[in-house]
Amino acid sequence: MLNERLYGCRVCGLIQDSAPWGLDGRSPSFDICPCCGVEFGYEDATLVSILVFRQKWLEDGAPWWDSELKPGGWDLALQLESVPPEYL
Repeated sequence: MLNERLYGCRVCGLIQDSAPWGLDGRSPSFDICPCCGVEFGYEDATLVSILVFRQKWLEDGAPWWDSELKPGGWDLALQLESVPPEYL
């Protein structure tokens, strides 16, 4: 099982294929989360920026940034449970 603290998006909890902040948790990939659209290492660099980004994303209806990758039966509440606890 993947370590959710390393592989979970800090904003939306989507489990990524690789650690968005590297295996050391300090080396961002600058990739884009296909779910919420956050750029790892830029828009999720501080707790405040994470909370602001998440709030806006949720207020906008939690749209998928890459809608082609949205799985059938997607469950937002279940996915949000994968947000690492230190980023809630």
